[in-house]
Amino acid sequence: MAESRPTAEGERAHSPTTMAVWAGEGEAPPGSPTQVPIVYSAAYGYADVESWQAVALGERPGHIYSRNSNPTVHAFEEKVRALEGGQAATSFATGMAAISDTLLALLRPGDRVVSVRDTYGGTNRVFLEFLPRFGIEVDLRDTDDHPAIEAAVAAGARLLYLETPTNPTLKVLDIERLAAAGRAAGAMVVVDNTFATPINQSPLALGADLVLHSATKFLGGHADALGGVIVGDPNLVAEVFHFREITGATLDPMAAYLLVRGLKTLALRIRQQNESAQRIARWLEARPEVEVVNYPGLESHRGHGVARRQMRGFGGVMSFGLQGGWEAVTRVLPRLRLAHRAANLGAVETIAGPPATTSHVECTAEERAAMGIPEGLIRYSVGIEDADDLIADLAQAFEVL
Repeated sequence: MAESRPTAEGERAHSPTTMAVWAGEGEAPPGSPTQVPIVYSAAYGYADVESWQAVALGERPGHIYSRNSNPTVHAFEEKVRALEGGQAATSFATGMAAISDTLLALLRPGDRVVSVRDTYGGTNRVFLEFLPRFGIEVDLRDTDDHPAIEAAVAAGARLLYLETPTNPTLKVLDIERLAAAGRAAGAMVVVDNTFATPINQSPLALGADLVLHSATKFLGGHADALGGVIVGDPNLVAEVFHFREITGATLDPMAAYLLVRGLKTLALRIRQQNESAQRIARWLEARPEVEVVNYPGLESHRGHGVARRQMRGFGGVMSFGLQGGWEAVTRVLPRLRLAHRAANLGAVETIAGPPATTSHVECTAEERAAMGIPEGLIRYSVGIEDADDLIADLAQAFEVL
């Protein structure tokens, strides 16, 4: 688990671009390599019992066993902690492990959690399928209805769980407003910041207690490593860390290394993806083949005003609905030459797919409809390719319609 250190005298806070490169890399391992080494060791030895015990009790920094902590994993945690501006961080084997472990560690039988209906499909399954098995009440409200969410929290809640922008409908929740409602009700506030990333949005600064990521997506950015991470209140992070260290959803050192490497270019990638996504969304909005474009950077987006207040950029993911529904989706997607048809997002390559095979594959068509997710929707994760090339690729794919 990574925890913040006091700022040295004369040291100033760096920009996210600089922190993405340097944060978490202050400890010089043997041989002084310039890159974070991959430490593959199940356990860590000590010359005497006193030193060993001091580390085991948390009285001195160090590592005991890699299910608990690992030097490579610690570097990843510290980098994300610095980017999110939190006091502590801990990591997980996957993004869903971060979500499920956080909820299971912080909730007890009889507790009540409030969230929204159209969260990521895996998160929705945890809410509807697994938490009720443990006697935890789940209240899901319309994502666009802030007063209803506030009323649900005010009625009594242990935890308020937010995802913004949402996956895949790109709805925007007012973090500051809803975090205030959570605090007033004594509820913990957890925000999934996967789509926005710490480059575009800072939930902790807006009042959240914890922020989490599927690091597999934009943080890693190269679609070659699975991982998850939470950042925030040190007491809450410690509670989740203890649950994770015992239940064992530990981030692998090789994955941690790949995520550290990916994070170094996060700000550069997001800058390009923000710019390209904005251009592509505007182009799609003008196309007759397209019924709707969901992207918070568009003035037509219902949450655009909130997004402008709480986001520094609008992100690299959008979704759009085609005239002709599911049949149109099945005709257009195979024609894309500059996009992977795959269940992922946030990579350097563009990725496209319908919710039925990506974000909400676990749900039935009826369940997706109840969440406001039409079958004719395409989630489009913009890579770092030239925007003109991506627009030309979409144009030629639409010729089939």
